[in-house]
Amino acid sequence: MTSALRLPARRRAEPPRSARNERSDKVRSGTVARQGRAPLQGATRKAAGSEKGGPSRSRFRWLERIMILLGAGVVLAGALKGWIALESLPVQQITVTGELEHIRTNAIREMVEPQLVHGFIGTDLAELSQQLEALPWVYTASVRRVWPNSLEIHIDEQLPIARWGDNGFLNHQGQIFRPSNAARWESLPLLQGPDSGAPALMRTYQRLVDLLAPLGLGVKELVVDERGEVEAQLQGGQRLLIGGQDFLERIQRFGSVYRAELAEQMPRVERIDLRYAHGVAVAFAAPVEEATETAAGDAGNV
Repeated sequence: MTSALRLPARRRAEPPRSARNERSDKVRSGTVARQGRAPLQGATRKAAGSEKGGPSRSRFRWLERIMILLGAGVVLAGALKGWIALESLPVQQITVTGELEHIRTNAIREMVEPQLVHGFIGTDLAELSQQLEALPWVYTASVRRVWPNSLEIHIDEQLPIARWGDNGFLNHQGQIFRPSNAARWESLPLLQGPDSGAPALMRTYQRLVDLLAPLGLGVKELVVDERGEVEAQLQGGQRLLIGGQDFLERIQRFGSVYRAELAEQMPRVERIDLRYAHGVAVAFAAPVEEATETAAGDAGNV
C-alpha cells in the first residue's frame, strides 16, 4: 500500500539580518528626505491664500485713486469759483500820477472808465496803456493793479523841443505829436522837413544848438529840403547856409570866423554861406543903393 506523505510547507527564506538592516536604513532615509521637502498640499493652500488677498488689495488701491480724484476735483472747483469771483470784481478807484501840465486828470479817468467793463482782473493793462499813449500830450503811460480793487496810472507828458511844420511838435526823440492847444508854444524853434526825416533833423538841431551855445547864438529855425540841404536861421535873423555834407567841419569853421571877424558885425549880417571848401561867404545888409559881400578862401578871406 502506497501512502503519500505530505511534506510540510517550506517557509520563505528570510534575508540575512544585515540585508534587513540595510533596507530599514533606506526606508528611514526616504522618510527623512520626504520630511525635508515642503509638503505639496501645504504649498497648494498657500497659493490659494495669496489668490484670495490679491483682489482685495486691488480694490483698495482703486478706492484710494477715486478718493484722490475726488479731492482734486473739490480743490479745482474751489479755485475756479474764486477766480470767477475775482474776475467779476469791479475797479472802484483810479489814481493818476505824474507831473501833468497839459493833461487833466479827470480827462484820463473819463477815458479809462469805459475800458473797465471786464473788471479788476479782466482789464487788459497793456491795451489800456497803448490807448493812453495815443493821446496828444502823453509820451508814456503805465498802468498797474493795486489790490484789491484799484488801478494806478502813471503819465509822462511829452516835452516839446521844437515846432514841426504848421501845427506839430517834436519831442526830445524827434517824434511828432500834434496837440490841440499849441498857441503857448509858438516861441519854440521851428523845424521843417519830410516827416520821415524828423528824428534826423532833431539830432541835427540839437548838435547845432550845442555848437552855437559857446558863441552866444541861438537857433530860431532849421529847414531841410528834398535834397538834404540844411539851412538855419539864427535868433538875430541871420540865415546860415550849411548844406548837406561836412556838418561839423563847416560849423567849426564858422565859429572861427565868427570869433575873429563877425562877432561885432553880426547885427549887419544878412546871410552866411558855409558851403565853400576853405572859407565862408558873408552877405551884409546895406542900403538899397549899396550891397557889400565879402568872401573867404577862394572867394576872399574874411
